[in-house]
Amino acid sequence: MIQTGSQTGGACVAVLGAGSWGTALAIRLCRNGHRVALWGNEADHIAELRAEGENRRFLPGIAFPPGLVALTALDQALDGATDCLAVVPSHAFAAVTRAVAGLLPRGIGLAWATKGLDPASGGLLHTLAQQALPGEDLAIVSGPSFAREVAQGLPTAVTVASAQPEFARRTAALLHGERFRAYTSADMVGVEISGAAKNVLAIATGIADGLGFGANTRAALITRGLTELIRLGTALGGRGETFMGLAGVGDLVLTCTDNQSRNRRMGLALARGLSVAQAREEIGQEVEGVVTAQAVRTLAQRHGVEMPISEQVYRVLYEGRSPLQATAALLEREPKQEFD
Repeated sequence: MIQTGSQTGGACVAVLGAGSWGTALAIRLCRNGHRVALWGNEADHIAELRAEGENRRFLPGIAFPPGLVALTALDQALDGATDCLAVVPSHAFAAVTRAVAGLLPRGIGLAWATKGLDPASGGLLHTLAQQALPGEDLAIVSGPSFAREVAQGLPTAVTVASAQPEFARRTAALLHGERFRAYTSADMVGVEISGAAKNVLAIATGIADGLGFGANTRAALITRGLTELIRLGTALGGRGETFMGLAGVGDLVLTCTDNQSRNRRMGLALARGLSVAQAREEIGQEVEGVVTAQAVRTLAQRHGVEMPISEQVYRVLYEGRSPLQATAALLEREPKQEFD
């Protein structure tokens, strides 16, 4: 059950996922005057949150505001909720939406801030949500947003996409507040593909920077990576303008250029000669681009979309190709027109 704490009024929001991003959004919602039940499935971690009044594991030094309660029981988190926001890794999204199906109060809908694809099928997350929650309103929250900066209250802007305009506006209104702007969109496919593919491209940029290739290479990778993202997104029905907005180029630039990005740090670690397993252990958190690289490759092959940078990232991650071999494979490609 969502506890009222010292606050009155506002929405009662169940935030599912107590990692850095889920915690940051829970803090944001509380600062907007809402009450939040922050759910996680690790009892030891939730006990730490309660005892310490902060997420010391992922967002140390940022105290929880009044109105935030941490829970391990999913039914308690959803009891009395007026809104639900899932912020779990992509590999857990299917299981969580199935678990929510029997507990979600009828008609409140589901929004999520997960950036990735379904690893099992290579499919979009809204397809999984539609299967688990037929008839419910659905929305995705995405854009250039590092968790720590959101939790610190630094200015941030995101996109909320839904096929139901009123639900997009409602979800955006929950998040929109001082120093946090939420824009709305109807393009769920474009926003989802952007949020997933940019993580793969950030690994590529991290590898290039880790190998010392310089600013020219970084700019080229981001630009040609955006081309790949647009190719895949439009093949799946996404709208061109989405890829030039916050969820597209905005999130791509952020994730590729700042070391707060776990995906970029994965690339940097691989360039140093670490294995994927060693890099994951060093980073200590989920690196979405690793599982997404496989799903993006599946989608690209299924739809006949050329994505050479993403393909080389996949081969480094899953086929043992070295970063230098992957670079050579890209540079040895035949010259072509820049625009298809």
